[in-house]
Amino acid sequence: MSETTTTEKIEIHRGLKGVYFDRSQVCAIDGRAGELRYRGYSIHDLAERSTFEETCYLLLHGELPSRDALARFDVELKAARTVPDAIYDIVRTIKDAHPMDVLRTAVSALAAFDPDVADNSVAATLRKGVRLTSQVPMLIAAHEHIRKGREPARPDPALGHAANFLYMLKGSRPGGDAARLMDVDMILHAEHGSNASAFTARVVAGTEADLHAAMTAAVAALSGPAHGGAAENVMRMAQEIGDPSQAAEYVKRKRANKEAVMGFGHRVYRAEDPRARHMRAGVEQLSRAMGEPKWYQILAALVDAMKPYARHGVNVNVDFYAGVVYFLNGIAEDLFVPIFAAGRVPGWTVQVLEQMENNILIRPLTLYNGAEARDYVPIDAR
Repeated sequence: MSETTTTEKIEIHRGLKGVYFDRSQVCAIDGRAGELRYRGYSIHDLAERSTFEETCYLLLHGELPSRDALARFDVELKAARTVPDAIYDIVRTIKDAHPMDVLRTAVSALAAFDPDVADNSVAATLRKGVRLTSQVPMLIAAHEHIRKGREPARPDPALGHAANFLYMLKGSRPGGDAARLMDVDMILHAEHGSNASAFTARVVAGTEADLHAAMTAAVAALSGPAHGGAAENVMRMAQEIGDPSQAAEYVKRKRANKEAVMGFGHRVYRAEDPRARHMRAGVEQLSRAMGEPKWYQILAALVDAMKPYARHGVNVNVDFYAGVVYFLNGIAEDLFVPIFAAGRVPGWTVQVLEQMENNILIRPLTLYNGAEARDYVPIDAR
């Protein structure tokens, strides 16, 4: 039986493309103009002038903080840099799994140790969101050490959020440029409207499940290569090309075979992804500083080769540059998507908060087009 008996014309919007399911005061995206704003503030101002801590506060509380408010928030984030030993034991048990699978399992398990897990009030959800913002980078870093036979690194209270993440991941204090670039990367990935993982989080929150449940589902959604895998694939592509002189031929071959060129195109943007310029500048600076300029040169050659397709809306996106940043920092490719997740936690949290504020169970319909009504045939008569 169909899920609807209406005689009105039914339009199918596959993937819910172009469908507005709710209002939001958090993230404004103009795909044609290539603009992105958090709470009204341009992503360019935030990337150039803000910090991840300040941007996180903005997303969660709606306004930029005063100096005192930011200091208190920084104390909250640093106080939350703790993970129960039992979680590390779980990570040890599944250490050979993909980092996104380990992260998904660990985030789910954290619910058992959170004192606010069953409290879905705004205040409790904010507290849980702050804790998870600090805990997720710790889980990623801990797994990296554990799977290499080392003990997890302890956090450094003297370091900011992004710098501490790199420190815990690599075991040594990062330079100022590397720390700032990771900070910018986290700002750029902090929130992006109703993407697949954020929508998944809202669907789960719509059932009145807790934040940990919604966050676990969001991590699961991000693990799929169609959503979170671009940065990892771009680095593989750059390695396959090997030299800037081979980029044009690579693009020609891919387009002739009707295959996608990784890092180009976006479900929302028809112009260049506004986040891309900030990672592009970072890649150029970092690749030259580390004596490996060819990686930036390969990306620049790819952008040049793809220019004829820009008029069709196939432009570079943020993940085109992000993977090379991680690679130059000596980060394993299978950690690229978990790093994306580490920056996105405040965005997922505020999406859940908005869903809870005026909650409704998200329950779209599917139009049945299977077999007509038929009689049941007993098994002996089939």
